[in-house]
Amino acid sequence: MKYVLLSALALSAVATPALAQETAPPKPVTVSGSVALLTDYRLRGVSQTDKEGAIQGGITITHESGLYGGAWASNLAGWGTFGGSNMELDLIGGYKVPIGGGAALDVGLTWYMYPGGASKTDFAEPFAKLSGTVGPATVLVGVAYAPKQEAIGKWYNSAADYATGIPNRPNKKNDNLYLWGDAAAAIPTTPVTLKAHLGYSKGNSGLGPNGTSPAPTGEYVDWLLGADLAIPGTPLTLSAAYVDTDISNRESAYLKPNFASTKNGSSIAGSTALFSISAAF
Repeated sequence: MKYVLLSALALSAVATPALAQETAPPKPVTVSGSVALLTDYRLRGVSQTDKEGAIQGGITITHESGLYGGAWASNLAGWGTFGGSNMELDLIGGYKVPIGGGAALDVGLTWYMYPGGASKTDFAEPFAKLSGTVGPATVLVGVAYAPKQEAIGKWYNSAADYATGIPNRPNKKNDNLYLWGDAAAAIPTTPVTLKAHLGYSKGNSGLGPNGTSPAPTGEYVDWLLGADLAIPGTPLTLSAAYVDTDISNRESAYLKPNFASTKNGSSIAGSTALFSISAAF
């Protein structure tokens, strides 16, 4: 699940500079990354791998000025699949700067790509994130806003319309807003970190040119509660989380069968327990 892995890494990174300064001078350019195996890839609470497993990885190059760039990739299946290699490749760039009091501001852009897939799938999403500490916890609040683009436009009112192949609103452009907050706190004298996530999506209430939407049903909330276990002496982390959304079967009925498991028609936005193992470098 993308935000399980990345939010935990991002929150832990808030305290990293102080530690690095105590042990060694910072390098002008640093390279970091991660790989992970997960039981499901949930993007904002919605499965992107047909409720099956995922393998993911990313790499980031950071300059001492705060500028950074990177790439992140995952396999796909079912909802969110655009043919080709059935892979999501995100190109990410931004600038992260300390603003005092242990807080940091991060602004940038994510370019969502689907290599070899159908046309009109890629879209850009600028973001801004503010991170810091509150007592024993690290916290992060963010906003991501994708301006009007065809890839996230409401071309079809329903899955039935999509099945006809005749768009209700061909070439329609829509925008998409995502607001979220993450929090994490280590349990003293243990390798365990508790974490939580809450997100809000608002955008296209129908289906885009390829039968999907970044904000299924137009407006919904997703959340997560979980824990990470860092294995001492290794770069490995075991994670477990409970994930859910407020998208009901009734609310999403007009998006089906697109917005459902290809195996049994079950919801791909319902509650589930997710597990992963990741390695950071």
